[in-house]
Amino acid sequence: MIANPIPWPDGARCAVAMTWDVDADSAFNWYNRDTADNLVATQSWVRYDPLIAIPRLCEQFAQLGLRQTFFVPGWVIEKYPEQIDLLLKNEHEIGLHGYLHERSNEISKEDEHYWLDRALNAYRKHIGMKPRGWRAPSFAFSKHSLRFLLEAGFEYDSSLMGDDIPYALRDSDGSLLEFPIDWTLDDFPHYAHSRDFRFMMPISSPQRAMEVFRAEFDAAWEYGALWITVWHPFLSGRLARFKAVLELLGYMQSKGGVWFARLDQVCDHVQRLVTQGRWTPRYETVPAYHSPLPEFSKDGY
Repeated sequence: MIANPIPWPDGARCAVAMTWDVDADSAFNWYNRDTADNLVATQSWVRYDPLIAIPRLCEQFAQLGLRQTFFVPGWVIEKYPEQIDLLLKNEHEIGLHGYLHERSNEISKEDEHYWLDRALNAYRKHIGMKPRGWRAPSFAFSKHSLRFLLEAGFEYDSSLMGDDIPYALRDSDGSLLEFPIDWTLDDFPHYAHSRDFRFMMPISSPQRAMEVFRAEFDAAWEYGALWITVWHPFLSGRLARFKAVLELLGYMQSKGGVWFARLDQVCDHVQRLVTQGRWTPRYETVPAYHSPLPEFSKDGY
């Protein structure tokens, strides 16, 4: 099923990276920049993220001995420094997730560079180093994003959806690793319902959501894939949903043969395999083509 299987550490059947996008009220302000102060119910909904969910997640994962990757916008790092310190204290990885959860493929090239630079400054100022990993807010990776990420020194991205295992993105001057995700393993379609986000989905029960996640995990375990979830603490950090997450974790642990890792650890592993000549990723050029396609032209047909 997988043409280029990757060897996981200690003979593990698959790799599992449970990642969390700590948006807090960044996207809420991006979409409602002039009215966010008056949308108090939604404001309280997304602030549940840093104020309630993050301490809960840190406590529970510490009991399980698990370290995970949290993608955080630069603005959230600035506004909620205590929560960032709590994540770092518990040895979780902090990846970068834009500045105000801006959609990079809906703004100009100059604005994309501006917001990335501002996010990097916020990250370096508080954490004291540059981030290794990036996830584009809303997966809105633009045709300019790869070049900007390479220039900033990122080692991996986790925004695209082009494989079941790690692969690599390249342009004419460089490459970085891609750790692919998929909407199937994002909790937003299952739980998000908000007029203020212009996103109203039928709300699934935790059991229904876990049925989807578990099916994807079972296939990853069978075929040797990299299984990455995209959770949002203000959604999946709530009581019934997080209880279901913990039960899913217990199922995966009981099945055995699973390498639980932060994405920076996956990055280290893949880089080591490549350096040792034990595995070679598939490379994709980004963007794959430029629009409009030449086929739209009727000249010379």
